[in-house]
Amino acid sequence: MNMMTKLWTAWRTHRYWNRARDEGKHLVRESRRILKRRSYRIPQTVAAEIELAVSEVESAAKGDDFERMREAISALDERMDKHLAFARKSTAREYAESIGVALAVALLLRAFVVEAFQIPSGSMIPTLEIGDHIFVSKFAYGIGIPFTNKKVVEFSDPQRGDIIVFRYPPDPSTDFIKRVVGLPGDSVELRHNQVFINGRPMVRERVAGECRYNEGRSPEESRDCELWIESLGSKTHKVYQDPNQPPQDWGPRVVPPRSVFVMGDNRDNSRDSRVWGFVPYDNVKGRALVVWWSRDPAFGGWSPEGVAEWFKSIRLGRFFSVVR
Repeated sequence: MNMMTKLWTAWRTHRYWNRARDEGKHLVRESRRILKRRSYRIPQTVAAEIELAVSEVESAAKGDDFERMREAISALDERMDKHLAFARKSTAREYAESIGVALAVALLLRAFVVEAFQIPSGSMIPTLEIGDHIFVSKFAYGIGIPFTNKKVVEFSDPQRGDIIVFRYPPDPSTDFIKRVVGLPGDSVELRHNQVFINGRPMVRERVAGECRYNEGRSPEESRDCELWIESLGSKTHKVYQDPNQPPQDWGPRVVPPRSVFVMGDNRDNSRDSRVWGFVPYDNVKGRALVVWWSRDPAFGGWSPEGVAEWFKSIRLGRFFSVVR
């Protein structure tokens, strides 16, 4: 018991010392900032008095006398209140500035580097599930002007197989997510569900076995599917087809300059370029990077059973999975 008491006392002393040193560093930085920026308003005698108190704090911080450290901090704080109160920041102001800086950094990151996006529909199943929350790299293709379609610098163009988030061309206020299939100048065609680019078939192979999925709804509403492995150039991914739908033929159509042809991986349950046309480069917001959170939104509620279902519906296995 005596040993536990000693350990507790040592830990508490160490904690108090760390707090005192942090407080001392803060006061030293604040006093020197004021002396530098407001020197024209501070008499030399006052500046010398403050510098002396600062030196005492710095000297005490190097020793092991806690009481001396507390007295040095108190003395410096009193002198600053007496002589430099006109330039000291209030606690409220310090908190406001910290929050303002944090918000500014968050806005800059969102505008230029990365943005969070939630998957709202099943059009990208099996690659992305309803309830997946992903990070989108806004830096992947260039630097844009926030809240506009204009890019200041362009690094590269969307590549075949990329999963991109973009402003829906018929309604730019809505964001969509799809996979790039056709690039500018490509002739895109579907023959019995198989993608042809410039007359060449994109390799695909059906995976045998049972295939069923649901779109975040109840298990009773699950759907039959066929799982295919498709290659778009050097990139390979999974695709679902609905066995109850007739094979689709579409095109051929040529992708316009500075535009892409996109499709959902859930081919028979996706409204994409086959329906509403091509995506201009200016509408592209970024490339999908990683799933950072995932939960099945079909489950959960405010009842005790619903809360338990909410936690059970968290898909831990999808956390931090790379979007390919």
